[in-house]
Amino acid sequence: MEKQLVDNVCEEQVFEGIYSKNSEVINNYFFYKFGHKIMAEDSVQEAFLKLWENCKKVPFAKAKSYLYTVANNISLNKYKHQKVVLKYAKTEPQRTEDFQSPEYKMEEKEFKVKLEKAIQDLSEKQRTAFLLHRIDNRSYKEIAEILNISVKAVEKRMQKALEGMRKQIDEFK
Repeated sequence: MEKQLVDNVCEEQVFEGIYSKNSEVINNYFFYKFGHKIMAEDSVQEAFLKLWENCKKVPFAKAKSYLYTVANNISLNKYKHQKVVLKYAKTEPQRTEDFQSPEYKMEEKEFKVKLEKAIQDLSEKQRTAFLLHRIDNRSYKEIAEILNISVKAVEKRMQKALEGMRKQIDEFK
């Protein structure tokens, strides 16, 4: 039985398959880079648009790698704007009733602010590696492939990220 080889991603079904398989992880990658949901969604669309524009040049086997390369380039182009966005990005507070003491709620809120500030104060490289590992549950090997660096570089970034966060949040473990 012969397998049909896909030379490029210009066929609509092939492109849709790539989109459905990779759009969520690319979106998470952008969200970790920018810290802003709408900017991440816009950037995902931009990355897939670039893939579509260059579909004849991109072999099917290299589509995921191409998307991460484009994603990295987009994030580098938006890096200056990212710092401003991260400063003002806020998450919507959850509106659930609980029976915790006001002191506990206040301590939890203060810790959340310290944690967010500690994450924002990390370098972009450390923050990206940290969030890909801790939030997206990516292995160091996967992170290395996504960021196009060695596994040792990922380990070093994680080590530096954790050290930096521990300095800012003395209860962080």
